[in-house]
Amino acid sequence: MASNLRWKPRFWKPDSEKPGSSITSERPVNGEDTADAAIYNPNSSLSMSLQRQRLPIFMHRTNILYLLEKYETVIIVGETGCGKSTQIPQYLHESGWTSEKWRICITQPRRVAVVTVATRVAEERGAFVGDEVGYCIRFDDCYNPETTRVKFVTDGVLLRETMNDPLLSQYSVIMLDEAHERTLHTDIMIGLLKKIKKKRKDLRIIVSSATLDAEMFRDFFNTNITSDRNKDTAAILSVKGRSYPVDIHYTLSPVPDYLKTTVDTVMGIHKQESQGDILAFLTGQDEVESAVSLLIERARTLPKGSQYLKILPMYSGLPHTEQMLVFKPPPHNTRKVVVATNIAEASITINGIVYVIDCGFVKIRAYSPKAGVESLVVVPVSQASAKQRAGRAGRVRSGKTYRLYTEQDFLALKPAAVPEMQRCNMTAVLLQLKCLGIDNVLRFNFPSRPPAQSMIRGLELLYALGALDDHGKLVDPIGTNMAEFPTDPMIAKMLLSSGKFGCSEEILSIAAMLQIQNIFLSPSKQKTAADNAKRKFSVYEGDHITLLNVYQAFVKFKKSSRWCHEHFLNYKGLCHAVKIREQFKKLLLRFKVTLISCDGDIDAICQCIVSGFFANAARLHPSGSYRTVRDDHPLHIHPTSVLYTETPPQWVVYHEVLQTSKEYMRDVTKIDPAWLYKLAPQYYEYGTEREIAAKRVKMS
Repeated sequence: MASNLRWKPRFWKPDSEKPGSSITSERPVNGEDTADAAIYNPNSSLSMSLQRQRLPIFMHRTNILYLLEKYETVIIVGETGCGKSTQIPQYLHESGWTSEKWRICITQPRRVAVVTVATRVAEERGAFVGDEVGYCIRFDDCYNPETTRVKFVTDGVLLRETMNDPLLSQYSVIMLDEAHERTLHTDIMIGLLKKIKKKRKDLRIIVSSATLDAEMFRDFFNTNITSDRNKDTAAILSVKGRSYPVDIHYTLSPVPDYLKTTVDTVMGIHKQESQGDILAFLTGQDEVESAVSLLIERARTLPKGSQYLKILPMYSGLPHTEQMLVFKPPPHNTRKVVVATNIAEASITINGIVYVIDCGFVKIRAYSPKAGVESLVVVPVSQASAKQRAGRAGRVRSGKTYRLYTEQDFLALKPAAVPEMQRCNMTAVLLQLKCLGIDNVLRFNFPSRPPAQSMIRGLELLYALGALDDHGKLVDPIGTNMAEFPTDPMIAKMLLSSGKFGCSEEILSIAAMLQIQNIFLSPSKQKTAADNAKRKFSVYEGDHITLLNVYQAFVKFKKSSRWCHEHFLNYKGLCHAVKIREQFKKLLLRFKVTLISCDGDIDAICQCIVSGFFANAARLHPSGSYRTVRDDHPLHIHPTSVLYTETPPQWVVYHEVLQTSKEYMRDVTKIDPAWLYKLAPQYYEYGTEREIAAKRVKMS
């Protein structure tokens, strides 16, 4: 305790750096324009109309509308706090870009941003969400096709809409917000919109970026090949934001444990700094929850009469209602501490933040085409991300950012993150492009061209899944039907095959459960009880059947929240799984897949899982680890898996790979190796097991 009271920050503020000079501002998604955070709005006492006029974007209203009339594409670089995400859609609506025929569409990379921005815009319009202003995210629609004029969606949802309406004929303007994040779906939409523009000269495109890559977007959309700027079809507009100076502090030496240092820094700020909320960045859900638990324990040891701490987690897998808690102002005499992943870096803005702690790392999805493994890896942030994180501290007043790394380490970081297009599995994207009629995907105009090996690997898997024929053409109906599912192609194939195996009812439940994170809860003080509760559902066949047992028990006990609490299960997640299952069920009925139960035939279920996940097969190696069948890549069973035992199975298939200290397989199921050749003869040769054994003997 005494050492905590003597805590002093080991940070250095370089004298040569002017406060705030290196901060690149970014646009708010809900921030000061969010009803839940109205207390932090300096103009909250004004009418809604006057509040809107006080935003920096209001000065550019006429310029934006003029540029949109003159140019086909407008790139808007909007700094933090300018209000463009909430105001531009309203300017377009007010100036006649919407009608009974026309709508405007605004995309966001993350679902929480879609919901919060749509909610704020609806409030400013004095309407209910789902009427004049609506939103659509995966597994959740809140809009009226007849009355909605301003529609907020994720970029993935817009891509799926393109499959049903290739020219997006219902939209007069499409605004791609947060384009600088360069997500996979955003880049695909940018490429598709360039093609759509050739057929629809009346369509207007707005690309919103918070960084200085605007010229790249302009040149990509510009159809003028001469140097005469008067003939350009794309233009750039910069909008200044409202931000305050931010002091940047670095550590004197590298930090050995950034999670522990984050907790220490939060407590040090709380004891020594003036009022203001704290935002701490960590890499993933596990780290966020661990930090929250540690902070709660430390907060309980504070002296009597100290200011209280309200500690909240923030990550994408958190239920929506719990995500919304971070936007609410804290009670009197309470400092709010938000521990978040990079979801709070750009897609959302939390008001009241004065202090930011940057661990210097981020978890991203990366694909190795050579090994055929897509995994979540922790990597250093880019300089652009570090600046955006620091910018979160300058929204309310002058703030401070504590970087848990040295200034030399910051200067050694990459200027910007690698676009998701160049580090992700391309299978789902290639399937969607094929479904859109783009047969020669290699010649598609990608903003950042993906590696050729990733493209080849994706096409190989689609062929093995039966979505493509020998000539690379989309197979109808299975290929088209797979593209309709709002999930990855392997789960889609598993669902579409379930009727043949006579277990579609069970596979529907498993597929829905695979969409939910953290079904099993494990409170820090009740780990033993939680583990015992999990064993009641666990079976030797693996995690997929275990998830099925959980879902069936949840339905059997009438979806009781008390039952979930007693068994340490995620009640809200299970309720969401029920809704997702209904959507999957509607698709299967549309595709005329027989809905039938296997009545406990576990082999039928496991074979159906293999029909979709055969590419993710691995065999136990004499070393104790697993090796992928195709590439002999080493993997391990995740400690949370029910198959993490002293006698692991010889052959398994897995859903995904998570990389921390090792590469771990998650959602693992025991299989018979004979099923691989039987169910995927185009992917595996007969005698696979014998050949691998012979190969090992030869190597030894």
